[in-house]
Amino acid sequence: MTTWTLAPEAFDSPDANALRREYYDEVASRYWKRPATPQEIDEGLAGDGVEQLTPPTGQFVVGRYGGKAAACGGILMLDAERAELTRVYLRPALRGRKGAGLLLRTLQEEARGLGARRMVLNTRLDLIEARTLYVRHGYAEIPAYCSGPYMDIWYGKEL
Repeated sequence: MTTWTLAPEAFDSPDANALRREYYDEVASRYWKRPATPQEIDEGLAGDGVEQLTPPTGQFVVGRYGGKAAACGGILMLDAERAELTRVYLRPALRGRKGAGLLLRTLQEEARGLGARRMVLNTRLDLIEARTLYVRHGYAEIPAYCSGPYMDIWYGKEL
């Protein structure tokens, strides 16, 4: 039986970097309604603040399915008790195999370990699969806690 394993990993490991690129490619391509170019992906990842996803300011997690990198996500501590869920991604071919729920639970555990009592996130309305996942795992719509061009809806959950 093929299983999932999830663990903190450096955001710049080869597997983490590949997953981050795939994540950005998917969300940017869906937003632009055309494939993102490698240069656009490079530009989008440059200076994106991922270096903050290391303790004590955050954490980055990679999920493997059958030993192969398949999912990633991060948490960023916004203050002493609130963490932001970010860069949640599961390779499309492996969606529907319970990895997303395991990834969320692992990220929530990592946030608790850093002192968070609440998890928040922002996303876009067109990312329906992500929004469905968050609601299915207990996240509810909250007032905006930040602003930006790619933020349409905000969610939160007590940990």
